[in-house]
Amino acid sequence: MVNLVAGGAGFLGSHLIKQLLNKGEEVLCVDNFYTGKKENISEHMKNTNFELLRHDVTLPLFAEGIDRIYNLACPASPRHYERDPVQTVKTNVHGAINLLDLAKRLDIRILQASTSEVYGDPLETPQKETYWGNVNVIGPRSCYDEGKRCAETLFNDYKNQYGVDIKILRIFNTYGPNMDIDDGRVISNFIVQALKGKDITIYGDGSQTRSFCYVDDLIDGMLRFMDTDKSFTGPLNIGTDREVPISFIASKIIELTDSKSSIVNLDSLEDDPKRRRPDLSLAKEKIKWNPQVSLEDGLVKTIKFFKSKI
Repeated sequence: MVNLVAGGAGFLGSHLIKQLLNKGEEVLCVDNFYTGKKENISEHMKNTNFELLRHDVTLPLFAEGIDRIYNLACPASPRHYERDPVQTVKTNVHGAINLLDLAKRLDIRILQASTSEVYGDPLETPQKETYWGNVNVIGPRSCYDEGKRCAETLFNDYKNQYGVDIKILRIFNTYGPNMDIDDGRVISNFIVQALKGKDITIYGDGSQTRSFCYVDDLIDGMLRFMDTDKSFTGPLNIGTDREVPISFIASKIIELTDSKSSIVNLDSLEDDPKRRRPDLSLAKEKIKWNPQVSLEDGLVKTIKFFKSKI
């Protein structure tokens, strides 16, 4: 099996590539290194089953001998995608079109790494795949939210019009090694601040919730989904259904790092979702999947990684 992983030098992409190579499969990593890091994939450079192509998926991609495509190409942190919102939309929309065209031409399966952000600031909890969401289309996060929603539309349209073999995965908050130190997401922010003895900064009062999934569990779910029958296209939620307040995460990280950091509350961010929790019924039924790594164990592993970087 030859797998094209777009965004392969990023956080999730690097973990996916490692698992594919461990299975003895071949990987073509495609990345423009806008947010991806070469160090995330450097261990594979001498592996004969690994190949790296520097390319921006907003431009057409020509490749042969590919069996599967994983589209993980897009900045996934507000700090990154708000820095260049137009490019973020282009990556989601033009990138999806170019990779779908490749899948159509080669007649192969393609997975879209979508996001829980398609639910926006949800009015129902937990969020089922049938929920249409509550998204502000002109807010500061909309370049990412609406870009991903449009990509899902394109995937379904290519399936319905051209018969492309698609999978749509909605990824909830994921954390683990290979996150950037300056990633801008909650867990990486808190760990770096705690390890440096700086104040832990929470936007708002900390009562907003998230459901954090360790990266190994996420990749396991992705691979299981990719192996399902063609008739099951998704969308499929993958994450953990343990919902915790942001303030709890901050306190737990201070405890696990034995930090002297204090918690400081800042003004709330615009369009910051108040609750985030997936309904995992479909994942349990269709791919027999349940997250295995506890929040505490995952945080310990992630803290160990950041200690090695700081």
